[in-house]
Amino acid sequence: MTAFERIYEVVKRIPRGRVCTYGQVARLAGSPRWARAVGYALHQNPEPGVIPCHRVVNREGALAPGFAFGGENRQRELLEAEGVAFLPDGRVDMARHFWQGDPLLLDMEFAVNKTGALKADE
Repeated sequence: MTAFERIYEVVKRIPRGRVCTYGQVARLAGSPRWARAVGYALHQNPEPGVIPCHRVVNREGALAPGFAFGGENRQRELLEAEGVAFLPDGRVDMARHFWQGDPLLLDMEFAVNKTGALKADE
């Protein structure tokens, strides 16, 4: 599984109404120093309707000014439609909506995927 595929698998697991940071996605995907690579991967999102890149924000809860699929306003619209609350300054309320994921569970699933025995969604 490539680094981008791991990133996409992590992002697919972010629940509706929750957000994750670029750095946390990188950590969960096994490459903790690749926060910028996460942004690049999401900009190249091969399945916009399947990989919910709008659920990834910066560490302060700010939206991506260059959101690849309609701009910052579109990202906010998508998040609000899922029930994500925003602070008065326009950032996501991270205390309420941050998703940490489960790195151990993801590591086990990625290890199984490498062997070809199972896929993450089976």
